[in-house]
Amino acid sequence: MMKQMMNALALMFALLTVSACTGPILANPPAVAGAPIVKATPPPPRNDPQPVQFPRDDAPHDRLTEWWYVTGHLTTLDGSRAFGYEAVIFRAIRGDFPVTWASHMALTEKPRGGREGSFTYYERAEIGPQVDITAMIDAPIAAAFAITGADPLSPATLENDPWSMIVGLDGSMQIGAEWFNLQLAAPEAPVLHDNDGWVDFDIAGGSYYYSRTRMPTGGTLTVDGEVLAVQGTSWFDHQWGDFIAVGGGGWDWFALTLDNGSARGIEVTLSFVRAADGSYPLIYGTWINGDGDFERIDGSEIQLTPTGEWTSPHTGAAWPSGWELKIPTRGLQVTITPDVKDQELDTRATTGVIYWEGSNVVRGSLNGRPVRGDAYVELTGYASLR
Repeated sequence: MMKQMMNALALMFALLTVSACTGPILANPPAVAGAPIVKATPPPPRNDPQPVQFPRDDAPHDRLTEWWYVTGHLTTLDGSRAFGYEAVIFRAIRGDFPVTWASHMALTEKPRGGREGSFTYYERAEIGPQVDITAMIDAPIAAAFAITGADPLSPATLENDPWSMIVGLDGSMQIGAEWFNLQLAAPEAPVLHDNDGWVDFDIAGGSYYYSRTRMPTGGTLTVDGEVLAVQGTSWFDHQWGDFIAVGGGGWDWFALTLDNGSARGIEVTLSFVRAADGSYPLIYGTWINGDGDFERIDGSEIQLTPTGEWTSPHTGAAWPSGWELKIPTRGLQVTITPDVKDQELDTRATTGVIYWEGSNVVRGSLNGRPVRGDAYVELTGYASLR
């Protein structure tokens, strides 16, 4: 029975959850063998969009799908080692079924100082109420999550070593797991995508979506039993809504943190939603300039060309690997190169999805002057789930 429940959890996420910072669901994987049929009660009519407000909207919402997603780039204090990381919590509500959760954690060590790059990831799923960790938190909070891998037969307890994500009233964050202990400081005001924080997916519905980019980050990573003090920056995305499936496909998502010699630098996020025939019915992005102001990038402004391909020895999927990005209206021309080719996550056990999400290096020019930085890229829809 428990195996069936976990299969149902993975199936629901596969059918009705999208990953970070993208758009409507375009992937319809086959049903998991033996999984019970779970019918989702249609959500009540919504008066969308509503203004996004803080700290209220850092907390969970009564919507079908929601996630809190963090990626970042870190170095040891002496600069000898460099890492990228991912920490995400998904939440799904499906009718009378218990609230379901999933979490993915990943760590990339970038090639540096003669070290080869490496990639490790972990996943957990949970059904039902989470363990309450608020009593362990000193500061006022907007949201707190603890994923233990619990289910209705084995309720969550603090003894399960929960993976935690805490959002403070000021937007600061804490992320904790066996190998992560990170503190993220609150940056300037959040970035509201599509200018007001509401992305219209037409027939597929819509999504609330905001980010906190370039969050100063410090703490420790535990790598092969060694505790390393690290520092760097992180990028937080929060997205929620009542998405519906609209056909087979996938998406490509990019989050670039660029240094151009200015005090702050710039950030760029881009989403390419791909249909089953390979076309892109929805392309959108956001440009965050040196003073933290942001504005929408129209899909017609963006030119993205894959420059290579990597075939996974684990799943056989062929993933784009490296890109040339041009946004002529902004004077941007860069190459995006994976730090490690193999940054594939096979999370069929928790979310029913195989995806590639990884750290990349960015080099190029902005208005004719050198620019460099880091990026996180997410790709879905390239791997068979059978």
